[in-house]
Formats: sequence, structure tokens, C-alpha cells
Amino acid sequence: MSVEQQQQISIEAVTKHHKLTAAQILRRIIFITVGAALFSVGLEIFLVPNNIIDGGIVGISIILAHVTNVPLGIFLFFLNVPFLFMGYKQIGKTFAISTLYGVTIMSVCTALLHSVPPITIDPLLAAVFGGIILGIGVGMVIRFGGSLDGTEIVAIVFNKRLPFSVGETVMFFNIFILGSAGFFFGWDHAMYSLIAYFIAFKMIDITLEGFDESKFVWIISDNFREIGETILQRLGRGVTYLNGEGGFTGDDKKVIFCIITRLEEAKLKALVDEHDPSAFLAIGNIHDVKGGRFKKKDIH
Repeated sequence: MSVEQQQQISIEAVTKHHKLTAAQILRRIIFITVGAALFSVGLEIFLVPNNIIDGGIVGISIILAHVTNVPLGIFLFFLNVPFLFMGYKQIGKTFAISTLYGVTIMSVCTALLHSVPPITIDPLLAAVFGGIILGIGVGMVIRFGGSLDGTEIVAIVFNKRLPFSVGETVMFFNIFILGSAGFFFGWDHAMYSLIAYFIAFKMIDITLEGFDESKFVWIISDNFREIGETILQRLGRGVTYLNGEGGFTGDDKKVIFCIITRLEEAKLKALVDEHDPSAFLAIGNIHDVKGGRFKKKDIH
């Protein structure tokens, strides 16, 4: 699942969310504050001093600040706010307020950090570590119901009017912005910007899902009972047997469904291969798991 899909799901969840408790509001404020502050550190301490940009509204803000010498924080705030009003009805009050708060913290922290000297002047190191810090910051804000860039909001608002998905719209917009960096900072820095963007993209995934992310598994085998019992005994994971029918043969089939962690994937493949090397096996990522008997645990 892509980051844009995850953020869209996060937005939809927030719009359907019931009234938050005081503890939930405080937790959200703390994590959005920390996430926005980390994002600002990635920008002002690593990327901006080395003429490396990010995608979306942030990238446009960096370019405009470079051309006009106006403080970056001003562009970050005033370019993002209109998109919040544009998508207010579609994204909901809670998400809009969370995003406005995150953008405000990001803008203020960026202004405060502007005079702080960069940690490195090596553009490759800046792209790598700046991308890591940016990704963690954005991931924290998304995870707690906000956003730091109006690009996704625009894509969601116009999703029903355009023949493109949210992810495709955001990707096209970001490619255009990152490509523009070549005209203002040189093509070497445009390529460093792509490196930083890719690293940030992956770090958002890790922040949202964790290193120990969950995966779903479908197994079709005539030895379903032996495989299911082995998964129960040796992995300690519950399994569900579903009834299926072969599309070509019309034969009745039993389908094993279970949830595992990424660390258990290799072991599960070995267990299935041990009982039926020709078994059909499909594994996919899951954004979140709740309920039932599934609990993440260490592998011994």
C-alpha cells in the first residue's frame, strides 16, 4: 500500500472519528508537534542549506524562498492554508485543524532554525539524513491524523473529477517540482533531491507501519490441515480455513488465511514448503491490524 493510499485512509478514518477524549487530543498534539519539528530540522539543518528540495508545496516554498529571499516559513504557511479551506468539507474538521496546527508548528520551527548552521555541507549526506528525518516527521503527523503538505489534499479533493488516482496525481506533481529544482539549483542538486524524496518516502512507510509490520497470507493446498496445524504450533499464529472453488477445475478447495509479522515471513515459507512445495502462497502488506488474537511478538 502506497503512502498516498495510507494517508487517504487516515483522512477517511479521521472524518468518521467520534469526539476525541482529552487524553487523545493531548497525545495527538504532542506527536504532531514532534513530527512537525523533526520535519523542520530535516529541512533547515540538512536540505535547504545544501540546495536540496522536497516535493509538493514544501518544494515550491523552498524554490520561492530561494528566488525572493523571503523566509521559508512564510511560504510554508501561506501556501498550505488555502488548500485547507479548499478541502475543508471533504476532509473534515478534525483533520483540517490537525493539519493547520502541524503546518503552523512546521513554519514556526523552520523560522527559528533558519540561522542554525548546517550539520554537513556534503549534499549526499544531507540528502540521506535529511530524507530520514523528514520521513519520520511526516509519518508521525500522518499517523496522528494530520498532514504537512497541501498536495495530498488537492489530489483527494479532485480525485472524483480527474481520471487519476490520488497517488498518481501526487506523483506527477512531485516529479514536476523535483525536476524544476534543476533549473534553480543545478541538475546535480535535482538528483540529490530525488534521493532525499525517495528516502523520505520509505521512512514514512516505516514510521506508519513499523519495522515489524504485519502481513496477510493466503495458502491453497491439499495438505491444508497439516500446514494450518504447523502454523499454529510452530509460529503460534491463528489460522482461518475458508471454502474456495477452483476456477478451472471447479474442485472444492480449502484456503488458509492468517496474519503474520514481517519477521515471520521466511519461517512461514519454509513451513509451507516443508509440507507442500507446490502449494499456492500469496503474501501482502497490511496497514493495520486490530482485534482477534493477533499480537505482535518477538521471534525466538
